[in-house]
Amino acid sequence: MTAPIFSNHGCRLNAYETEAMKDLAAQAGLKDAVIINTCAVTAEAVRKARQDIRKLRKANPNARLIVTGCAAQTEPETFAKMAEVDAVIGNTEKMVGATWQGLAADFIGESEAVQVDDIMSVTETAGHLIDGFGTRSRAYVQVQNGCDHRCTFCIIPYGRGNSRSVPAGVVVDQIKRLVDKGFNEVVLTGVDLTSWGADLPSEPKLGDLVMRILRLVPDLPRLRISSIDSIEVDDNLMQAIATEQRLMPHLHLSLQHGDDMILKRMKRRHLRDDAIRFSEEARKLRPDMTFGADIIAGFPTETEAMFENSLKLVQDCDLTWLHVFPYSARQGTPAARMPPVNGAVIKDRAARLRAAGDAQVARHLDAQQGRMHDVLMESATMGRTAQFTETHFAQPQSEGAIVRAQITGRAATHLLVE
Repeated sequence: MTAPIFSNHGCRLNAYETEAMKDLAAQAGLKDAVIINTCAVTAEAVRKARQDIRKLRKANPNARLIVTGCAAQTEPETFAKMAEVDAVIGNTEKMVGATWQGLAADFIGESEAVQVDDIMSVTETAGHLIDGFGTRSRAYVQVQNGCDHRCTFCIIPYGRGNSRSVPAGVVVDQIKRLVDKGFNEVVLTGVDLTSWGADLPSEPKLGDLVMRILRLVPDLPRLRISSIDSIEVDDNLMQAIATEQRLMPHLHLSLQHGDDMILKRMKRRHLRDDAIRFSEEARKLRPDMTFGADIIAGFPTETEAMFENSLKLVQDCDLTWLHVFPYSARQGTPAARMPPVNGAVIKDRAARLRAAGDAQVARHLDAQQGRMHDVLMESATMGRTAQFTETHFAQPQSEGAIVRAQITGRAATHLLVE
C-alpha cells in the first residue's frame, strides 16, 4: 500500500488546497490513489487536466484516480465519463475530512463516484489549516474564496462559488503558527482577494487585515499579497504600502486589458485611466514597487487599435511581470457568444505582449545591478528579492534564510550574486 500521489494544476490557491488535501488524505488513511486538482481558467487548462489524467492512469494502472478542483466543479460529467477516472469530487467536498474518509474505504460505490454539490450554496470557507508548503521559506495562507463578480470571460465563479472570507482572528492565528515554525514569508491568497471582509461583521477591508497581521505578528519578517483588483484597494492598504516595510513591494494586478471598450465588454469594474492612476499612486508611496499583471490577448471584438492600448498599458503602468493569456472561449460564459478574433491574430498579439513583458523584465534586471537586496532563499542557491525577482547565488546559502546581498550581474530572466 503506497501513499497517494497528488498532481496540482493552476493557481496558488489550488496549490494551498492540494497541501490541505494531503493532510486530509493522510488523516483518513487513503492509500493507492492518484488525486488531480484541476484548473478551469481556460479551455487549455481543462485539456491539460485530461492529458494529465491519461498520463497518470498509464503510470499507475492499479491506483484509484480521483479528480477534483475547478474543472471538476464546473464540468463534472466531462471527467466522470473518462474511463481512467474512478471518482469526481467538488471544490467544497475536497476540503472536508468526511469526503476523504469515504474515499479511503475499500470500495467506491456508484452513488459516490461523483460528489459535486451546488457551489453557489456554500457560505463559509473551509477551516482546514496547513503548516506549510514543504519548503522552509514561504507559506501561503488562504484568506478568501469565491467571487461575486461576473466578468464575461470567466468561468471561475462557477467553480469557486460566491465570495466568502476567513475571519481575521483565524488568519492571524495561523500566521503566528507559521512564524513559530520558522517561515520568513507569508503570502495571502484568494480568488478575489480585495473582496475580503465584505461578508464579515462590520465589513472590514483587506487593508484592515494586512495592518492587523503586521501589528499582531511582529515577528513575521515578510508579508506578501497575491493577485488583487486595483479598483477595490482601500485606504488602509495604501497606507500599509506607504508605511510598512514588511509588506513586500510587489503587487500582481488583475488588469486583463488596456482598452476601455473591451474592459466594458469584459464587465470589468475599472477603466484604463484607473489602472494607470493606481500604479502611479502606489509607486509614489513606495518607489521600489514592482507590478505583475494578467492581460488577455485577442478578446472577442478586439481590433488592432484596441490591442495597441493593451500594449501601451505595459509602459503606462510600468508593468514588469506579465501573465499573458491568449483568449480562450469558455462554454457558458457571455464572451463565448461574442464575435471571435482570428486564432492566428490572437497568437500574434499574445507573442507581442510577451515580448513587451520580456523587455520590461530586462529593464528591471538592469536597474538592479550593484544594488543591495534582501533575498529569501528558496533553495541553497536560488531566492527572491522583495520585488519577487529570482536571484541565483554562486555560493550556497541557508535555505529559508533572508540573505542580504549585492547584485553583481544578471542572466536573461534572473539576477546573479557572485
